[in-house]
Amino acid sequence: MGTWKLNVAKSKYSPGPAPRSVTLKVEPSGQGEKVTAEFVNADGTRTTSQYTANFDGKDRPLTGSAVADTVSLKRIDARTTDRTDKKGGKVVQTLKRVVSQNGKTMTVTVKGTNAQGQAVNNVVVFDKQ
Repeated sequence: MGTWKLNVAKSKYSPGPAPRSVTLKVEPSGQGEKVTAEFVNADGTRTTSQYTANFDGKDRPLTGSAVADTVSLKRIDARTTDRTDKKGGKVVQTLKRVVSQNGKTMTVTVKGTNAQGQAVNNVVVFDKQ
């Protein structure tokens, strides 16, 4: 939970380019979380995506994303969450989010396809604010 900022230098985007910045606001919500992601893309455009989901593996709406329209979450342990993104009911990306033991770094591994249909294999590092 809390606010997290993208560490571009420590992150790997394949394919690129990396966004200029990403700020995640993660808040508790029921048996899960509410996440608001604010992006400044490589071309300078701004986008915001948001979801509220429980850690129950059930699809919930994702707004503001060109890649997916639903997310589902599963809590693996106290520091690890698996997320599945779908578009039109079809899985397009899987994300594994791991928070470091000291709680200062979050690493998100993203696999799947992007909005252009290209294979995605990203390792995205965030620093707690």
